[in-house]
Formats: sequence, structure tokens, C-alpha cells
Amino acid sequence: MTPDAAITGIGLVTPAGGTRESTWDTVCAGRPTAAPAAGLAGLPVDFACEVPAFDPVEATGNRRAWRLDRYAQFAVAAAREAVADAGLGPAGWEAGRVGVVVGTAAGGVATFAEQQQRLQRNVRLVSPLTLPMFLPNMAAAQVAAALGARGPCLQTGAACASGAVAVASAVDLLRTGACDVVIAGAADAMVTPLCAAAFASLGALSRRRDAPATASRPFDADRDGFVLGEGAGILVLERPATAQARGATVYAHLAGYAATCDAYDIVAPDPEGRGLTAALREALDTLDRTGIPPSGVSYVNAHGTSTPLNDRVEAAVLARHLPADTLVSSTKGVTGHLMGAAGAVELALTALTIARGTVPPTANLTHLDPAVHLAVPTVAQDRPVAAALSVSMGFGGHNTVWALTR
Repeated sequence: MTPDAAITGIGLVTPAGGTRESTWDTVCAGRPTAAPAAGLAGLPVDFACEVPAFDPVEATGNRRAWRLDRYAQFAVAAAREAVADAGLGPAGWEAGRVGVVVGTAAGGVATFAEQQQRLQRNVRLVSPLTLPMFLPNMAAAQVAAALGARGPCLQTGAACASGAVAVASAVDLLRTGACDVVIAGAADAMVTPLCAAAFASLGALSRRRDAPATASRPFDADRDGFVLGEGAGILVLERPATAQARGATVYAHLAGYAATCDAYDIVAPDPEGRGLTAALREALDTLDRTGIPPSGVSYVNAHGTSTPLNDRVEAAVLARHLPADTLVSSTKGVTGHLMGAAGAVELALTALTIARGTVPPTANLTHLDPAVHLAVPTVAQDRPVAAALSVSMGFGGHNTVWALTR
């Protein structure tokens, strides 16, 4: 079987850096980014992983970037980098054949909260830009407008699996012939008092206020919750034959995708991991049909949130279906949990792992949970990777697994 899509461009805006290269360097160095967040002062959890030194005007190339919610600013910035990286742009494509799919878990939640406060003070203070800023489709719309992409423009929402699902929708557009190029990924900016308070109320966040840099510790025996993060990851996808014909650099091929739902609990994963197991098996079957058995998977970028239950369930499923020496890491030890953007950012990092032959580490892992029977590197490892998996899970029971090949 031929791969479904080629990744020819990557753009990243994350707590690890405002670009693809700065993010990759920080992730591979295993440098955690969690720190006190001024906007969360006074809350039970007052730290997060925030995008550093982000200038919306410079990053988006838009003098009126203030008209965009922060999550849309991230999406536009990452999309501009991805398209430039792919060597594409309005001058070199047929605009009606270029699609955009951008996922998000929350949309412009900061705008919504601010305007709700204004409404409580005086109805006349509510901005006419409220809806264009907070609606969840607006990141996709702003990316399309910024790049002149006039093909299908879609938004996906699958909680923390939104980015992975967005890429799946993009591949479908290529497969059906609706588009020749699709700009796909996800963005979220949920480091807000409301979101932080809500996650803390659920008991989902780490409470390590005395040492926030060590708070996100996937698969560690002492993990106590995730760290809230923000950012965007955008990929440029083309059919492999199209990419080859124009001499594009290809980071990796998307060989297949699987999605399931636990149908178990709205916020907790199925403790037996049945939904994730089904998705993993289907993704492995996809690889097998290309001639790559499970033993050919060298690396898994795990969802690895640093919550006690998620990590245990995910680790058990991976251990049952992959060889013991398969390297598995979670980059959330560095970036925190980027919510809807997580799947897209981690898919991009998996593609970079394949392209560059470096497996990123799991930061803050000092005592591997005895129940986790995985090979989890704590420092970056140079290793050829011919095939890899990227796992995403989300509230609502969403499970996604992408299979990538060199």
C-alpha cells in the first residue's frame, strides 16, 4: 500500500519555543517549561506551560492581530511557518485546491471569559468582535484568510485528540481528490483562570506549586496530574506523488490512522483500555499491510499526560502490543498538556523524530512507575526510526493512533 499523505511542512508554536526548531531543540534537551503564570495568580494551581515571548503582530504578519483570540494567533503563526517550510504559498498553488483543517478543544475561551465579565458590568461593553474571536472555527478561517486558501475550511473538535482528528480529516480531503494541499493541525490557548480552576476542581492538575518545573512527569511513580499548556501545531500535507513531483522535502509519510471511543466515562479512560487497544491494533494492522510488523515500530510518542490513571492505562496497552525494546516517550514532560493542540504538535514531533533519527526523552522521569513496563528514555537517543506511532486521547473517551513511516 502507498502512504496516504506526505508531511512536507511543519510549523510549531509551543511553550518549548515559538518556532519548529526552537521547540525541537528544547524537547530534545528535555528542558521543562512549566513556571508560575501571572494570569493564574491566586488560584489553587497557579503555574502552567506558556508560549514564551509571543509577539502576535510579528508572528502572524497581521497589524490587526489583536482582532484574533490567542488560540487563532497561534494557529496563523504556525501555519505561516509550515507553508514557508514546505516551499509553498499563494504564488505557487491553485487556491481553490488548498484546504484548511484546524482543530481546537476550546476555541477562543479567553475572549469568551473576558466578554462575559463585560456583560456583567454593562451590556454595551460587549465587543462586536466577540463571536469572530471565540467561535471554534475561527482559527481555521483566519488561517485560510491569511494564506489565501480557498478550498474546504473545516474545524474539528475531539477534546485533546482534536489535532490528530484534524489531520485525519485533511488526509481524507487528499484521498478523495478534493484538495491537492491541506494545511492541518490544531491550536488552543486554555491557560486562563476559568480553565485552570475547572481542571483543578476535577483533580486533573499537578499541585507541585513549590517546584512547577518538575510537575509534568509522565510515567513517573510520583506523578500527580498534568500541567496546563498552550500552543499550536500545523502540518502541510500533500499526496506523496505530488510532493515527489515537485521535489519537496518529506519529513515522514502518514501511513494510517485509527480512532475509537471508550463509551465508558466522560473524563476517565476505560481502565481496561479497550478503546485504545482497538485503535492501536488497527493502526498496527495498517502498518502490517505496508510490510511493517509491530517489531518494526521503533518509537511511540505517547499521550502520556502525567495523570495517574491515563499513564497506567496507556502504558499497559502499549506494553501488551509492542516489543519490550520499543522506545516510548511523552514530550508533555517539556511542553505540558497543550489540550486540543497536543495531538498535532506531537504528530509533528513524531515526524521530526523519523526525519532526524533522534528520539526525544521524557522529561522529569526520575522513578519509573513499577506498573509501567515500557522502555522510556530520559535523555534523547540517536536512533534510526523507520516507523513510529503517535497516540492521542481525550475527554469523552476519544482514542486516536497515527502510524508514520520514513
